[in-house]
Amino acid sequence: MLNSIETNPILNRLPKHLLQFIKPQNYDTYSAIDQAVWRYVMRKNVDFLKTVAHKSYVDGLKQTGISVDSIPNMYGMNRILKDIGWAAVAVDGFIPPNAFMEFQAYNVLVIASDIRQLEHIEYTPAPDIIHEGAGHAPIIANPEYAEYLRRFGEIGCKAISSAKDYELYEAVRHLSIIKEAPNSSEAAITSAENKVEDLQNNMGKPSEMALIRNLHWWTVEYGLIGALENPKIYGAGLLSSIGESAWCMTNAVKKLPYTIEAAFKNFDITKPQPQLFVTPNFAHLSLILEEFANTMALRKGGLSGIEKLIASKALGTIELSTGLQISGLFSEVIEDNGNPIYIQTTGKTALSYREKELVGHGTKTHSKGFGSPIGKLKGINLAIEDMSPRDLSAYNIYEEKTVTLEFDGGISVSGEIITGKRNLQGKIILISFKHCTVKHHDTILFKPEWGVYDMAVGKAIVSAFSGPADFESFDLITHTISSKTIHIKKNSKLLKLETLYQQVRDYRDGKNKTISRTKVLEQLMDEFPNDWLLPIELYELAYNSNEVKLCETILNHLETIKRNKPEVGRLIDDGLAIIGKKNNIGLNYETN
Repeated sequence: MLNSIETNPILNRLPKHLLQFIKPQNYDTYSAIDQAVWRYVMRKNVDFLKTVAHKSYVDGLKQTGISVDSIPNMYGMNRILKDIGWAAVAVDGFIPPNAFMEFQAYNVLVIASDIRQLEHIEYTPAPDIIHEGAGHAPIIANPEYAEYLRRFGEIGCKAISSAKDYELYEAVRHLSIIKEAPNSSEAAITSAENKVEDLQNNMGKPSEMALIRNLHWWTVEYGLIGALENPKIYGAGLLSSIGESAWCMTNAVKKLPYTIEAAFKNFDITKPQPQLFVTPNFAHLSLILEEFANTMALRKGGLSGIEKLIASKALGTIELSTGLQISGLFSEVIEDNGNPIYIQTTGKTALSYREKELVGHGTKTHSKGFGSPIGKLKGINLAIEDMSPRDLSAYNIYEEKTVTLEFDGGISVSGEIITGKRNLQGKIILISFKHCTVKHHDTILFKPEWGVYDMAVGKAIVSAFSGPADFESFDLITHTISSKTIHIKKNSKLLKLETLYQQVRDYRDGKNKTISRTKVLEQLMDEFPNDWLLPIELYELAYNSNEVKLCETILNHLETIKRNKPEVGRLIDDGLAIIGKKNNIGLNYETN
């Protein structure tokens, strides 16, 4: 995939399994209407946000090479982003949360390359280039925030999901697609909304991914910064929504201090947020992130960690106190007094140390699963991993010795030791047996005829996290999506409207000054009487040229549109107000 885009050293560091989500931006597919939507939103945003957004926003627009007048070419943006240590890639709408966060961990900004329809110019639940490019990109120019985003991705991609999380992701993705598609029926949208709502109401105990996704939403997407009484905006969802960015500044939206409690506050992507969280500064975001990370199985391990992996029904990893990492689909844990004493995976499993697969212990060797005791030997205070060579010899834990190892909790391992593997500190991390029987009391867990038994060594599970320890151990290029962004075939009428928009854009850019703007307006009034955005662009050109009569004609037409479509009245007024603020030409006109 990277062969079809302009790459750079940051993108070259991405692991192979993330490349499956990247797509070409296909810049030429943006129509002149799309460009006008971008320009309107950006002009309005910059005009409003320069007073209410964090100071990094306006500066960041310049640093990240984002133009107000044109949709950014992301791979051209990369030449500028590399100076602040970041890069951008295009994707198709929502991608799985773990993948999204993993991109962040590699300092790569994921940008949905599609752009919202004119009908959804104020807000869309679907991720689009306005939200991602104009929302996220400018703020990452702030070093403190950029490090928070990277660190969030690093921790977030290790969060363990529940089996229902992925189902909810697919439902939300589908809803965002059909709400943005122009030909979706109200019945289809309602059905999709009901499915999302039903899933949200029946998720059970929230997973780590659900909780950290909440933190992401209330900071990266919808965060405020500064004083509770007069905060500034830094969240991309607010920076990219010309409606919600203004509404969130009113007293109608409750402002709460940002604490770890935000992890337990759910959100609805289809509606404006009734409350927002305010962080005093960007450094505080990192403090809360670390506080949350301390609650995760990534750092706590133990019985709860392995139980979370089992519940996820997805590929995960546990790390033992020796540093040995076991990656696979965990299916069972035997416990004793609240401690895991035996773990079992199903199917392909790999053993690693420090994120590198152990030679001879990949998925081919452990194709049918892996099981091992965890803990100390019964009646012996010294764990196997802490034994010196003399201690090991005393307990017959030595090559070619036939031994029975009895662990606390009733697990026994009986067989002839073949060999062992040690870590860099000299501690034994793996012992291989032949003619081996493993039992839990009277229940047989492994039989001699099954072949060599590899026993992991570790007195405790110190970490449990989503995904494999070594990405090379598994084929992860298997993601399939249930729905793709809908691109309808354009009819002749839409193509005609796009042509009119293109003519006005070419005139403004100086590419074709022979175009009659009066004729364009006449065609627009005759064939597209309710289109409001192109008249505003025509008005701007007439205003700049001090063409009073043409201005009056356009304003009268816009008043007619406002009467016919009151819902766009504010958008028209805001567009005209921006033109007045950007120019100093005084026109004397009256509207009927």
